[in-house]
Amino acid sequence: MTTSTDPHTVATVRYRRAADYLAAAMIYLRDNVLLREPLRAGHLKPRLLGHWGTCPGITFLYSGLNGLVRRTGQRTLLVTGPGHGAPANHANLWLEGTHAHYDPALTRDERGLAELVRRFSWPGGFPSHLSPEVPGVVHEGGELGYALATAFGAALDDPGLLVACLVGDGEAETGPTAGSWQGHKFLDPATSGAVLPVLHLNGYKISSPTVYGCMSDDELTAYFRGSGWSPHVVDVTATDDPDALLAATLDLAHAEFRDATAGYAPPLILMRSPKGWGVPDRDADGEPLAGTFHAHQVPLEDTDLDLIERWLRSYHPEDLFDDDGRPHDDLLADLPPEHLRLGRVPQADGGRLRRDLPLPDVAPFATEVTAPGERQASPTGQAGEWLAELMRVTEDRRDFRVVCPDELESNKLGAVLDATDRAFAWPVPTYAEHVAPDGRVLEVLSEHLCQGWLQGYLLTGRHGLFPCYEAFASIVDSMVNQYAKFLKMAGEVAWRAPVASLNYLLTSEGWRQDHNGYSHQGPGFINNLLSKKASVSRVYLPPDANTLLVTLRRCLSSTGRINLVVAGKNSAAQWLPLADAEEHCRAGAGVWEWASSHPDPVEPDVVLACAGGIPTVETLAAAWLLRERAPWLRVRVVNVVDLLVLSRPRSHPHGMSDDGFAALFGTSTPVVFGFHGYPSAVHELLHGRPDPDRFHVHGYLEEGTTTTPFDLLVSNGMSRYDLAADALRRAPSAASAGGELAEALLRERDELRAMAYRDGVDPPEITDWRWTPGDAR
Repeated sequence: MTTSTDPHTVATVRYRRAADYLAAAMIYLRDNVLLREPLRAGHLKPRLLGHWGTCPGITFLYSGLNGLVRRTGQRTLLVTGPGHGAPANHANLWLEGTHAHYDPALTRDERGLAELVRRFSWPGGFPSHLSPEVPGVVHEGGELGYALATAFGAALDDPGLLVACLVGDGEAETGPTAGSWQGHKFLDPATSGAVLPVLHLNGYKISSPTVYGCMSDDELTAYFRGSGWSPHVVDVTATDDPDALLAATLDLAHAEFRDATAGYAPPLILMRSPKGWGVPDRDADGEPLAGTFHAHQVPLEDTDLDLIERWLRSYHPEDLFDDDGRPHDDLLADLPPEHLRLGRVPQADGGRLRRDLPLPDVAPFATEVTAPGERQASPTGQAGEWLAELMRVTEDRRDFRVVCPDELESNKLGAVLDATDRAFAWPVPTYAEHVAPDGRVLEVLSEHLCQGWLQGYLLTGRHGLFPCYEAFASIVDSMVNQYAKFLKMAGEVAWRAPVASLNYLLTSEGWRQDHNGYSHQGPGFINNLLSKKASVSRVYLPPDANTLLVTLRRCLSSTGRINLVVAGKNSAAQWLPLADAEEHCRAGAGVWEWASSHPDPVEPDVVLACAGGIPTVETLAAAWLLRERAPWLRVRVVNVVDLLVLSRPRSHPHGMSDDGFAALFGTSTPVVFGFHGYPSAVHELLHGRPDPDRFHVHGYLEEGTTTTPFDLLVSNGMSRYDLAADALRRAPSAASAGGELAEALLRERDELRAMAYRDGVDPPEITDWRWTPGDAR
């Protein structure tokens, strides 16, 4: 206990005592929340949930930041990495009045306190960790390792903001956090806010010591100095006045931020406190609690009723709260003004700060298409020109960024660098291109950092795009899982405004990884998105440049979604003029009558469907083969650009009506479907549609190596010859003649494949093929 007579320090100590009491009460109590009577077993919750071990440390920092904000007026956002320490956050939000501001049931009196304590880890109440229902939260913390990256994203392009990020020492062992220590090298002090990491060293994970907790102060300071930080140690066990020490350290850090220039070493706090600070030990023959991993979650079981009561009464709640259960005024003396309190900072509800992007007209950037397949263009190359213009028109607003794992130019989006630079605030080698502290492209070889940066940027009210190699997007599967949950829950919180959508542009897709091989072939990110709530997930597979432009415009204007766009980067045939692309994307799927040999309303013999750039080419080539080799076969070609239209309307808001679905695919017609990803994704979406067994999906089957594009298609049964042969075998009207022709097509396929093996490149019959129109039959 401090011996200080400074009134602010005394108020802080009493404030922390109240917050720690409330945090412990939330873990244990369902009734008798101010211990007005002796504690009985019936006052305890039937399930004891929570993580006490980190709670006192969270409140220690929270109260210290309160003082900093009160002294300086610094607008501050707190990102809490140890999200399972939520009782501490709830306690502070209740004490500062933020809970009551958002929910009148949580008033600062005994009734509101009883409701708060009861709700924690209670059915229909607050979960055991931070969540979107909690004010001030932009990071749940239930997923370890992403807090610091999120904090950097929140600080970007907000020069008046301080983002304090509490990083648990167990969390610090993760790969994403290890990479995040380099994040300050991408943060320009002139155009962005500041990030203050606080590494909470309490020594233990669930049941074992932490790596960072076992390092000495000298080892830690050397480690972080080597990473470019200026570390400051705050050890509560080495001072009689830990609050004064923390206050002085925060003031010093704040002064260093005010004087910051590009390339400086920003402050970082190494905060040591005992695990479960404040919990009593058992009797002499019992296991130790405070300062050990035994204090990590619920230190005492419900059978320890006497010890629980002794612990809770050690905070002297009767001295902290008046007869009405209101906290005494003196312990609230160090709170900042209401509009600056940590739970009420506007950036924590970034949807209210979001402005619609001034999206440029796509027409000047569209590819002129006078006939299908006549023009060649790079879809992402065209999109890059449009994105560059978006960078230009948002230059003054600075609320749009691109994050990318060092692949922007590889993915043919290099035009963006004509409008802005790659952000990097530290000295660079003698030769570097398009690198500047204020650049708005963030390139780093870490998908985890890109994801975390963009989440922080979006949740504080801005917009962004995440281009990535398709095969490596799955590195952030667990992060997108958590973010989808965050969006789903945020959409159910009345006071939260929707944020801009998280937009992925996956390119360098597997069907053209002829120089990288099997390791770069993996379309599974689609399957992951399809497992998310229909209110959140969207998947688009634009087949050419114009449909990509229209799709990106749609995604960047949307809110509350995770939009996945998969597109090609290499020069390829262009199919739709802009007006047709607009209509096609609006519908999500449509019949391409110009490619069909049977455009009239009578049901065809077979439907050739496709979704994705390369499958579209192969499907059109299959239709062309059938038109030439089997002119009597009635073929309809359907292209799907919005994958979720295949769902039933009751399964997804983009699901096509039954009548619309029948107009495309018929009611009993066999459908041969060329799909970009794993066939299981399409079968999953078709579940519940009439006669789904008539759909025969060709896609990626985990067959690959470094080979030619045609050989890769053949290996997975996705070549034009495979699609055409399957159509002949499925069409009832083809009979035996269709079977013979199918065998001939497959022999031709094998001969062409043998030529590729012999020559090392695909034969001209494949590389030089172009769509040519034919008479509709």
